[in-house]
Amino acid sequence: MKPHVAFLPSSGMGHIFPLFQLAKHLVLHHGFRVSFIVITTEASASQNHFFQSPAALLPGLSIIDLPPADVSGILDDDMRLVTRLSIIARESLKPVKPILLDLKPTSLIIDIFTTDAIDVCKELSMPVYSFFTGSTVCLTFSLYLPTLDREVEGEFVDLPAPVEIPGCQPMRTEDLIDQVKDRKNDEYNWFLFHVSRLPYTSGIFLNSWEDLDPERLKALNENPFFKSIPIPPVFPVGPLIKDGEILTEKDAEILAWLDAQPCRSVLYVCLGSGGTLSSEQLIEWAWGLEMSRQRFILVVRRPTDLSAYSTYFNVGTDENDPSAYLPDGFLERIRGVGLVVPTWAPQVAVLGHPSTGAFLSHCGWNSTLESLVHGKPMIAWPLYAEQRMNATMLVEEVRVAVKLRREGVIGREEIERVVTAVMEGEQGNAVRRRAREVQLVVYWIFGNLRTRRNFLPQSGLVESN
Repeated sequence: MKPHVAFLPSSGMGHIFPLFQLAKHLVLHHGFRVSFIVITTEASASQNHFFQSPAALLPGLSIIDLPPADVSGILDDDMRLVTRLSIIARESLKPVKPILLDLKPTSLIIDIFTTDAIDVCKELSMPVYSFFTGSTVCLTFSLYLPTLDREVEGEFVDLPAPVEIPGCQPMRTEDLIDQVKDRKNDEYNWFLFHVSRLPYTSGIFLNSWEDLDPERLKALNENPFFKSIPIPPVFPVGPLIKDGEILTEKDAEILAWLDAQPCRSVLYVCLGSGGTLSSEQLIEWAWGLEMSRQRFILVVRRPTDLSAYSTYFNVGTDENDPSAYLPDGFLERIRGVGLVVPTWAPQVAVLGHPSTGAFLSHCGWNSTLESLVHGKPMIAWPLYAEQRMNATMLVEEVRVAVKLRREGVIGREEIERVVTAVMEGEQGNAVRRRAREVQLVVYWIFGNLRTRRNFLPQSGLVESN
Protein backbone atom coordinates (compact mmCIF):
# COMPACT_ATOMS: atom_id res chain seq x y z
CA MET A 1 0.00 0.00 0.00
CA LYS A 2 1.28 3.47 -0.89
CA PRO A 3 2.12 5.77 2.03
CA HIS A 4 -0.52 8.49 2.34
CA VAL A 5 0.44 11.99 3.50
CA ALA A 6 -1.80 15.04 3.87
CA PHE A 7 -0.59 18.63 3.39
CA LEU A 8 -2.12 21.71 5.00
CA PRO A 9 -0.58 25.04 3.89
CA SER A 10 -1.73 28.48 4.99
CA SER A 11 -3.12 31.07 2.58
CA GLY A 12 -1.00 32.73 -0.07
CA MET A 13 0.83 31.42 -3.08
CA GLY A 14 4.22 31.93 -1.41
CA HIS A 15 3.30 29.14 1.03
CA ILE A 16 1.19 26.98 -1.27
CA PHE A 17 3.74 26.61 -4.08
CA PRO A 18 6.65 25.12 -2.07
CA LEU A 19 4.39 22.69 -0.19
CA PHE A 20 2.80 21.67 -3.48
CA GLN A 21 6.27 21.06 -4.96
CA LEU A 22 7.15 18.74 -2.07
CA ALA A 23 3.81 16.97 -2.53
CA LYS A 24 4.55 16.47 -6.24
CA HIS A 25 8.04 15.21 -5.43
CA LEU A 26 6.65 12.59 -3.04
CA VAL A 27 4.05 11.45 -5.59
CA LEU A 28 6.26 11.39 -8.68
CA HIS A 29 9.53 10.10 -7.23
CA HIS A 30 8.59 8.12 -4.13
CA GLY A 31 5.18 6.58 -4.87
CA PHE A 32 3.23 8.48 -2.22
CA ARG A 33 -0.46 9.25 -2.24
CA VAL A 34 -1.11 12.87 -1.22
CA SER A 35 -4.18 14.74 -0.01
CA PHE A 36 -3.56 18.47 -0.38
CA ILE A 37 -5.94 20.36 1.91
CA VAL A 38 -6.58 23.95 0.82
CA ILE A 39 -7.80 26.94 2.83
CA THR A 40 -10.32 28.69 0.59
CA THR A 41 -11.19 31.59 2.92
CA GLU A 42 -10.05 34.89 1.38
CA ALA A 43 -8.37 32.93 -1.42
CA SER A 44 -6.74 35.03 -4.13
CA ALA A 45 -7.66 34.79 -7.79
CA SER A 46 -4.21 33.29 -8.46
CA GLN A 47 -4.82 30.53 -5.92
CA ASN A 48 -8.18 29.66 -7.41
CA HIS A 49 -6.72 29.69 -10.92
CA PHE A 50 -3.81 27.45 -9.93
CA PHE A 51 -5.92 24.72 -8.35
CA GLN A 52 -8.27 24.73 -11.35
CA SER A 53 -5.41 24.50 -13.85
CA PRO A 54 -3.80 21.40 -15.39
CA ALA A 55 -0.67 22.13 -13.29
CA ALA A 56 -2.55 20.93 -10.20
CA LEU A 57 -3.79 17.73 -11.83
CA LEU A 58 -1.65 14.75 -10.91
CA PRO A 59 -2.58 11.08 -10.45
CA GLY A 60 -2.10 10.23 -6.81
CA LEU A 61 -2.59 13.82 -5.62
CA SER A 62 -6.06 14.95 -4.51
CA ILE A 63 -7.09 18.54 -3.78
CA ILE A 64 -9.47 18.90 -0.81
CA ASP A 65 -11.03 22.33 -0.31
CA LEU A 66 -11.86 23.36 3.23
CA PRO A 67 -15.25 25.11 3.37
CA PRO A 68 -14.92 28.92 3.47
CA ALA A 69 -15.06 30.29 7.02
CA ASP A 70 -17.03 33.41 7.87
CA VAL A 71 -14.37 35.87 9.02
CA SER A 72 -16.31 39.03 8.17
CA GLY A 73 -16.80 39.94 11.81
CA ILE A 74 -13.23 39.10 12.84
CA LEU A 75 -10.90 40.62 10.28
CA ASP A 76 -10.36 44.32 9.80
CA ASP A 77 -8.37 46.37 7.31
CA ASP A 78 -5.74 47.41 9.88
CA MET A 79 -4.64 43.86 10.75
CA ARG A 80 -1.07 42.99 9.93
CA LEU A 81 -0.18 40.09 7.68
CA VAL A 82 0.58 37.34 10.21
CA THR A 83 -2.45 38.23 12.34
CA ARG A 84 -4.67 37.96 9.29
CA LEU A 85 -3.10 34.70 8.10
CA SER A 86 -3.40 33.17 11.56
CA ILE A 87 -7.04 34.10 12.10
CA ILE A 88 -8.00 32.82 8.65
CA ALA A 89 -6.18 29.55 9.36
CA ARG A 90 -7.71 29.10 12.82
CA GLU A 91 -11.26 29.66 11.57
CA SER A 92 -10.74 27.55 8.45
CA LEU A 93 -9.26 24.59 10.36
CA LYS A 94 -12.31 24.02 12.57
CA PRO A 95 -13.62 21.16 10.36
CA VAL A 96 -10.18 19.63 9.72
CA LYS A 97 -10.49 16.82 12.31
CA PRO A 98 -13.38 14.98 10.60
CA ILE A 99 -11.67 15.51 7.26
CA LEU A 100 -8.50 13.83 8.52
CA LEU A 101 -10.55 11.03 10.07
CA ASP A 102 -12.15 10.45 6.69
CA LEU A 103 -8.90 10.68 4.68
CA LYS A 104 -6.88 8.54 7.11
CA PRO A 105 -3.41 9.82 6.14
CA THR A 106 -0.44 8.37 7.99
CA SER A 107 0.92 11.87 8.71
CA LEU A 108 0.23 15.57 8.15
CA ILE A 109 2.60 18.26 6.85
CA ILE A 110 1.72 21.82 7.91
CA ASP A 111 3.42 25.19 7.55
CA ILE A 112 4.30 27.87 10.07
CA PHE A 113 0.79 29.41 10.18
CA THR A 114 -1.31 26.24 10.41
CA THR A 115 0.11 25.05 13.73
CA ASP A 116 -3.40 24.79 15.23
CA ALA A 117 -3.51 21.44 13.43
CA ILE A 118 -0.88 20.10 15.86
CA ASP A 119 -3.58 19.74 18.53
CA VAL A 120 -5.82 17.82 16.14
CA CYS A 121 -2.98 15.47 15.21
CA LYS A 122 -2.25 14.86 18.88
CA GLU A 123 -5.87 13.81 19.42
CA LEU A 124 -5.62 11.46 16.44
CA SER A 125 -2.16 10.12 17.39
CA MET A 126 -1.00 11.24 13.95
CA PRO A 127 2.60 12.40 13.31
CA VAL A 128 2.74 16.02 12.18
CA TYR A 129 5.64 17.68 10.37
CA SER A 130 6.28 21.32 9.56
CA PHE A 131 7.45 22.56 6.18
CA PHE A 132 9.35 25.79 6.84
CA THR A 133 9.06 27.85 3.66
CA GLY A 134 11.65 30.44 4.72
CA SER A 135 15.43 30.43 4.88
CA THR A 136 17.69 28.71 7.39
CA VAL A 137 18.56 32.08 8.91
CA CYS A 138 14.86 32.74 9.49
CA LEU A 139 14.35 29.28 10.99
CA THR A 140 17.20 29.65 13.48
CA PHE A 141 15.88 33.02 14.61
CA SER A 142 12.32 31.69 14.85
CA LEU A 143 13.38 28.79 17.06
CA TYR A 144 15.44 31.14 19.23
CA LEU A 145 12.61 33.68 19.59
CA PRO A 146 10.87 32.07 22.63
CA THR A 147 14.17 32.30 24.53
CA LEU A 148 14.67 35.89 23.41
CA ASP A 149 11.12 36.68 24.51
CA ARG A 150 11.82 35.38 28.02
CA GLU A 151 15.21 37.01 28.45
CA VAL A 152 14.74 40.49 26.95
CA GLU A 153 12.56 43.28 28.26
CA GLY A 154 11.46 46.06 25.95
CA GLU A 155 11.76 46.09 22.18
CA PHE A 156 14.34 43.96 20.39
CA VAL A 157 15.05 46.79 17.94
CA ASP A 158 16.35 48.87 20.87
CA LEU A 159 19.00 46.33 21.86
CA PRO A 160 22.48 47.91 21.91
CA ALA A 161 24.14 44.95 20.19
CA PRO A 162 23.25 42.32 17.58
CA VAL A 163 21.21 39.30 18.63
CA GLU A 164 23.49 36.36 19.47
CA ILE A 165 21.94 33.07 18.34
CA PRO A 166 23.95 30.05 19.56
CA GLY A 167 26.19 28.62 16.85
CA CYS A 168 25.20 31.30 14.31
CA GLN A 169 26.39 34.64 13.00
CA PRO A 170 25.13 37.59 15.11
CA MET A 171 21.99 39.21 13.69
CA ARG A 172 21.74 42.99 13.44
CA THR A 173 18.55 44.39 14.94
CA GLU A 174 17.70 46.22 11.71
CA ASP A 175 17.55 42.82 9.99
CA LEU A 176 15.00 41.32 12.39
CA ILE A 177 11.75 40.18 10.84
CA ASP A 178 8.94 42.72 10.85
CA GLN A 179 6.75 40.55 13.05
CA VAL A 180 9.02 41.02 16.09
CA LYS A 181 9.69 44.74 15.83
CA ASP A 182 6.65 45.72 17.88
CA ARG A 183 6.04 43.34 20.78
CA LYS A 184 2.83 45.14 21.73
CA ASN A 185 1.16 44.27 18.43
CA ASP A 186 -1.00 41.16 18.04
CA GLU A 187 1.17 40.09 15.12
CA TYR A 188 4.10 39.51 17.47
CA ASN A 189 2.03 37.31 19.77
CA TRP A 190 0.73 35.26 16.85
CA PHE A 191 4.22 34.74 15.45
CA LEU A 192 5.58 33.77 18.86
CA PHE A 193 2.68 31.33 19.28
CA HIS A 194 3.43 29.58 15.99
CA VAL A 195 7.21 29.29 16.39
CA SER A 196 6.80 28.07 19.98
CA ARG A 197 4.87 25.08 18.63
CA LEU A 198 7.48 23.91 16.12
CA PRO A 199 9.25 21.74 18.74
CA TYR A 200 6.04 19.69 19.06
CA THR A 201 6.32 18.40 15.49
CA SER A 202 8.06 15.19 14.44
CA GLY A 203 10.39 17.01 12.07
CA ILE A 204 10.94 20.23 10.15
CA PHE A 205 11.36 20.13 6.38
CA LEU A 206 13.42 23.09 5.18
CA ASN A 207 13.46 24.41 1.63
CA SER A 208 17.24 24.70 1.47
CA TRP A 209 20.33 22.51 1.22
CA GLU A 210 23.42 21.84 3.32
CA ASP A 211 26.00 23.80 1.31
CA LEU A 212 23.98 27.01 1.19
CA ASP A 213 24.03 27.67 4.95
CA PRO A 214 26.11 24.92 6.61
CA GLU A 215 26.86 26.83 9.83
CA ARG A 216 23.22 27.34 10.80
CA LEU A 217 22.15 23.85 9.76
CA LYS A 218 24.91 22.41 11.91
CA ALA A 219 23.77 24.59 14.82
CA LEU A 220 20.16 23.42 14.45
CA ASN A 221 21.08 19.75 14.52
CA GLU A 222 24.12 19.75 16.83
CA ASN A 223 24.36 22.88 19.01
CA PRO A 224 23.64 22.16 22.71
CA PHE A 225 21.19 25.07 22.91
CA PHE A 226 18.93 23.76 20.15
CA LYS A 227 19.29 20.20 21.46
CA SER A 228 18.10 21.42 24.87
CA ILE A 229 14.83 22.91 23.59
CA PRO A 230 14.64 20.23 22.09
CA ILE A 231 13.83 20.89 18.45
CA PRO A 232 12.89 18.01 16.15
CA PRO A 233 15.27 16.95 13.36
CA VAL A 234 15.63 19.46 10.53
CA PHE A 235 15.64 17.95 7.02
CA PRO A 236 16.87 20.11 4.12
CA VAL A 237 14.72 19.10 1.14
CA GLY A 238 15.44 21.96 -1.24
CA PRO A 239 15.69 23.62 -3.48
CA LEU A 240 12.04 23.06 -4.35
CA ILE A 241 10.87 25.66 -6.84
CA LYS A 242 7.83 26.08 -9.02
CA ASP A 243 7.97 24.08 -12.23
CA GLY A 244 5.71 23.23 -15.11
CA GLU A 245 4.35 26.74 -15.54
CA ILE A 246 1.51 26.88 -18.05
CA LEU A 247 2.26 29.92 -20.18
CA THR A 248 -0.43 32.31 -21.31
CA GLU A 249 -0.34 34.27 -24.54
CA LYS A 250 0.98 37.29 -22.61
CA ASP A 251 3.69 35.11 -21.05
CA ALA A 252 4.75 33.93 -24.49
CA GLU A 253 5.06 37.57 -25.62
CA ILE A 254 7.41 38.30 -22.71
CA LEU A 255 9.61 35.34 -23.55
CA ALA A 256 9.60 36.28 -27.24
CA TRP A 257 10.84 39.75 -26.26
CA LEU A 258 13.63 38.11 -24.24
CA ASP A 259 14.54 35.94 -27.23
CA ALA A 260 15.41 39.12 -29.14
CA GLN A 261 17.82 40.44 -26.47
CA PRO A 262 21.55 39.69 -26.14
CA CYS A 263 22.72 37.06 -23.67
CA ARG A 264 22.76 38.19 -20.00
CA SER A 265 21.71 41.74 -20.96
CA VAL A 266 18.32 42.05 -19.22
CA LEU A 267 17.62 43.00 -15.60
CA TYR A 268 14.45 41.35 -14.30
CA VAL A 269 12.68 43.53 -11.72
CA CYS A 270 9.92 41.99 -9.59
CA LEU A 271 8.90 42.13 -5.92
CA GLY A 272 7.16 38.78 -5.62
CA SER A 273 3.49 37.89 -5.34
CA GLY A 274 2.70 40.34 -2.54
CA GLY A 275 5.17 43.22 -2.79
CA THR A 276 4.21 46.79 -3.62
CA LEU A 277 5.92 50.19 -3.57
CA SER A 278 4.80 53.68 -2.66
CA SER A 279 3.99 56.07 -5.50
CA GLU A 280 7.13 58.10 -4.81
CA GLN A 281 9.40 55.05 -4.77
CA LEU A 282 7.93 53.62 -7.95
CA ILE A 283 8.61 56.89 -9.76
CA GLU A 284 12.24 56.78 -8.61
CA TRP A 285 12.47 53.16 -9.73
CA ALA A 286 11.31 54.05 -13.22
CA TRP A 287 13.70 56.99 -13.55
CA GLY A 288 16.64 54.98 -12.21
CA LEU A 289 16.05 52.17 -14.68
CA GLU A 290 15.71 54.60 -17.57
CA MET A 291 18.86 56.51 -16.58
CA SER A 292 20.87 53.27 -16.36
CA ARG A 293 20.31 52.63 -20.08
CA GLN A 294 20.13 48.91 -19.35
CA ARG A 295 17.62 46.49 -20.82
CA PHE A 296 14.99 45.46 -18.28
CA ILE A 297 11.68 43.75 -17.59
CA LEU A 298 9.76 45.68 -14.95
CA VAL A 299 6.83 43.94 -13.25
CA VAL A 300 4.64 46.60 -11.66
CA ARG A 301 1.55 46.78 -9.49
CA ARG A 302 -0.52 49.78 -8.63
CA PRO A 303 1.47 51.66 -5.96
CA THR A 304 0.16 52.07 -2.44
CA ASP A 305 1.29 53.96 0.65
CA LEU A 306 -0.47 51.49 2.99
CA SER A 307 1.87 48.49 3.30
CA ALA A 308 4.61 46.74 1.34
CA TYR A 309 2.55 43.50 1.24
CA SER A 310 -0.80 44.96 0.19
CA THR A 311 -1.33 42.54 -2.71
CA TYR A 312 -0.63 39.37 -0.69
CA PHE A 313 -4.29 38.32 -0.59
CA ASN A 314 -5.39 39.64 -3.98
CA VAL A 315 -2.55 38.78 -6.32
CA GLY A 316 -3.89 38.16 -9.79
CA THR A 317 -6.84 40.53 -9.46
CA ASP A 318 -5.10 43.83 -10.20
CA GLU A 319 -5.65 44.50 -13.88
CA ASN A 320 -3.91 47.84 -13.92
CA ASP A 321 -2.72 50.40 -16.43
CA PRO A 322 0.94 51.25 -15.70
CA SER A 323 0.71 54.49 -17.68
CA ALA A 324 -1.55 55.84 -14.92
CA TYR A 325 1.22 55.84 -12.31
CA LEU A 326 4.58 55.66 -14.12
CA PRO A 327 6.31 58.92 -15.18
CA ASP A 328 4.79 60.75 -18.12
CA GLY A 329 6.22 59.44 -21.38
CA PHE A 330 8.14 56.62 -19.66
CA LEU A 331 6.57 53.80 -21.65
CA GLU A 332 7.33 55.56 -24.93
CA ARG A 333 10.91 56.44 -24.02
CA ILE A 334 11.90 52.91 -22.97
CA ARG A 335 10.25 51.14 -25.89
CA GLY A 336 12.67 48.57 -27.33
CA VAL A 337 14.92 48.74 -24.26
CA GLY A 338 12.52 47.96 -21.45
CA LEU A 339 9.35 45.92 -21.11
CA VAL A 340 6.73 46.85 -18.51
CA VAL A 341 4.51 43.98 -17.35
CA PRO A 342 1.43 44.66 -15.22
CA THR A 343 1.02 42.52 -12.08
CA TRP A 344 2.82 39.25 -12.88
CA ALA A 345 5.30 37.55 -15.22
CA PRO A 346 6.29 33.89 -15.71
CA GLN A 347 9.16 34.31 -13.26
CA VAL A 348 10.79 30.88 -13.43
CA ALA A 349 10.84 31.00 -17.23
CA VAL A 350 12.24 34.55 -17.20
CA LEU A 351 14.99 33.67 -14.70
CA GLY A 352 15.86 30.58 -16.71
CA HIS A 353 16.20 32.53 -19.96
CA PRO A 354 19.78 33.12 -21.18
CA SER A 355 19.05 36.79 -21.91
CA THR A 356 18.30 37.49 -18.24
CA GLY A 357 21.46 38.76 -16.58
CA ALA A 358 20.34 39.69 -13.06
CA PHE A 359 17.32 39.91 -10.78
CA LEU A 360 16.23 42.91 -8.68
CA SER A 361 14.36 41.01 -5.99
CA HIS A 362 12.55 41.52 -2.69
CA CYS A 363 14.52 38.49 -1.39
CA GLY A 364 11.48 36.43 -0.54
CA TRP A 365 12.71 32.88 -0.15
CA ASN A 366 10.86 31.35 -3.10
CA SER A 367 12.19 34.02 -5.46
CA THR A 368 15.67 33.67 -3.98
CA LEU A 369 15.70 29.93 -4.64
CA GLU A 370 14.45 30.44 -8.19
CA SER A 371 17.28 32.89 -8.79
CA LEU A 372 19.93 30.61 -7.28
CA VAL A 373 18.74 27.58 -9.25
CA HIS A 374 19.15 29.56 -12.46
CA GLY A 375 22.48 31.14 -11.50
CA LYS A 376 21.30 34.76 -11.53
CA PRO A 377 22.92 37.40 -9.31
CA MET A 378 20.60 39.67 -7.38
CA ILE A 379 20.06 43.28 -6.41
CA ALA A 380 18.51 43.03 -2.96
CA TRP A 381 15.40 45.15 -2.32
CA PRO A 382 13.84 43.63 0.84
CA LEU A 383 10.37 44.87 1.77
CA TYR A 384 8.80 42.97 4.67
CA ALA A 385 8.77 39.79 6.81
CA GLU A 386 12.16 38.03 6.87
CA GLN A 387 13.42 39.57 3.63
CA ARG A 388 16.01 41.84 5.30
CA MET A 389 17.77 38.95 7.00
CA ASN A 390 17.67 37.01 3.73
CA ALA A 391 19.20 39.98 1.90
CA THR A 392 22.02 40.30 4.42
CA MET A 393 22.81 36.59 4.12
CA LEU A 394 22.80 36.74 0.31
CA VAL A 395 25.07 39.81 0.24
CA GLU A 396 27.51 39.09 3.08
CA GLU A 397 27.62 35.29 3.34
CA VAL A 398 26.59 33.70 0.05
CA ARG A 399 27.93 36.72 -1.94
CA VAL A 400 25.43 36.44 -4.79
CA ALA A 401 23.72 39.81 -4.26
CA VAL A 402 24.34 43.54 -3.98
CA LYS A 403 22.48 45.81 -1.59
CA LEU A 404 21.34 49.36 -2.20
CA ARG A 405 21.80 52.06 0.40
CA ARG A 406 18.47 52.03 2.26
CA GLU A 407 17.34 55.26 3.91
CA GLY A 408 13.74 56.16 3.24
CA VAL A 409 12.90 56.55 -0.43
CA ILE A 410 15.83 55.43 -2.58
CA GLY A 411 16.63 58.00 -5.23
CA ARG A 412 17.01 57.44 -8.94
CA GLU A 413 20.76 58.13 -8.87
CA GLU A 414 21.40 55.31 -6.38
CA ILE A 415 19.21 52.96 -8.42
CA GLU A 416 21.07 53.90 -11.60
CA ARG A 417 24.43 53.38 -9.86
CA VAL A 418 23.67 49.89 -8.57
CA VAL A 419 21.92 48.68 -11.72
CA THR A 420 24.86 49.80 -13.86
CA ALA A 421 27.38 48.25 -11.46
CA VAL A 422 25.64 44.88 -11.50
CA MET A 423 24.95 44.76 -15.23
CA GLU A 424 28.28 46.19 -16.45
CA GLY A 425 30.83 46.54 -13.64
CA GLU A 426 33.31 44.30 -11.86
CA GLN A 427 30.99 44.10 -8.86
CA GLY A 428 28.41 42.50 -11.12
CA ASN A 429 30.97 40.11 -12.56
CA ALA A 430 31.94 38.98 -9.06
CA VAL A 431 28.39 38.19 -7.91
CA ARG A 432 27.65 36.59 -11.28
CA ARG A 433 30.61 34.21 -10.91
CA ARG A 434 29.54 33.34 -7.40
CA ALA A 435 25.92 32.76 -8.51
CA ARG A 436 27.20 30.36 -11.14
CA GLU A 437 29.18 28.44 -8.49
CA VAL A 438 26.04 28.06 -6.37
CA GLN A 439 24.10 26.93 -9.44
CA LEU A 440 26.61 24.15 -10.11
CA VAL A 441 26.04 22.80 -6.59
CA VAL A 442 22.29 22.88 -7.24
CA TYR A 443 22.78 20.95 -10.48
CA TRP A 444 24.68 18.29 -8.53
CA ILE A 445 21.81 18.03 -6.03
CA PHE A 446 19.25 17.70 -8.82
CA GLY A 447 21.35 15.01 -10.48
CA ASN A 448 21.98 13.01 -7.33
CA LEU A 449 18.84 11.07 -6.47
CA ARG A 450 20.43 9.66 -3.32
CA THR A 451 20.74 13.20 -1.91
CA ARG A 452 17.14 13.99 -2.80
CA ARG A 453 15.71 10.94 -1.00
CA ASN A 454 17.97 10.91 2.06
CA PHE A 455 15.42 12.65 4.26
CA LEU A 456 12.65 10.06 3.78
CA PRO A 457 13.80 7.15 5.98
CA GLN A 458 15.24 9.53 8.58
CA SER A 459 12.06 11.59 8.81
CA GLY A 460 9.75 8.66 9.52
CA LEU A 461 7.44 9.45 6.59
CA VAL A 462 8.34 6.00 5.27
CA GLU A 463 10.23 3.10 6.73
CA SER A 464 13.83 2.67 5.62
CA ASN A 465 14.38 -0.14 3.11
